[in-house]
Amino acid sequence: MGARLVFVDVDGTLVGKDGVPPCVWPKVEALRGRGVRFALITGRPGRGETLGYARRLDPSGLHVFESGAVVLALSQDVHAPPATPLKVEALPERVAKEAVFLARRLGLPLEGYTAEGGFYVEGDSLLLQAHQALLGLRAERADLLRLPSPLVRLQVLAGPEAPLEALLEGLPSGLQAHLAESPKMPGVRFVSLTKEGVGKLSAARFVAEAYGLSLEEAAMVGDGENDLELIRAVGLGVAMGNAPEKVKRAAKRVVAPVEACGLAEALDLLG
Repeated sequence: MGARLVFVDVDGTLVGKDGVPPCVWPKVEALRGRGVRFALITGRPGRGETLGYARRLDPSGLHVFESGAVVLALSQDVHAPPATPLKVEALPERVAKEAVFLARRLGLPLEGYTAEGGFYVEGDSLLLQAHQALLGLRAERADLLRLPSPLVRLQVLAGPEAPLEALLEGLPSGLQAHLAESPKMPGVRFVSLTKEGVGKLSAARFVAEAYGLSLEEAAMVGDGENDLELIRAVGLGVAMGNAPEKVKRAAKRVVAPVEACGLAEALDLLG
């Protein structure tokens, strides 16, 4: 099936434990040469290494960060900003405050992200340090309730023994939780918290409409629970071989795991 727009998840889809398999980029470039647009769609912030992935996928395209809370437009025009926010969904102040207090009570490592690319942490746990290394970014230590700019996303890092169920059950209304994992941090669940109604699906619909397309004309390649609704909504939803069973069941096609060039295999389906 052909698709005019391809959404690509990062961790476990584009990036494996050893980075991006080199087999991916020739497939991306060939499809882009035929007019196919690409959009990175990730829970990560639009900075550092992740922004580099977006530039390589589509250097003048629209890309989704912060689990759908931020859409950036990239530009190659030397007279324009390199990245312009087109869509920003800030967390309501009250529910952000309640979520921060909950994570503190449960002793869970907590990160906060702002639309301007701010990356903040409370505490200095080994998980927080490892995640900064994965992102290639240094976070600032701060009180997340006293930041100069509104939060667009909170993220809890939950290790194997973390009280994840207590967190999810205790979240205030007005928030949406998105669960993901990364091959580079096995055993850790990333719980992104965005404004209710904000996620990869809502952001993907915005991007498709900006290109004058429907989601039926798009493809999505992903591996996580936070990719499920978009995999179901697009014309061609593809699950990586390393995805959980429920993600594979939702997809129209299942390809090899990330380390075995699964994304390249998925892109071949579009030819």
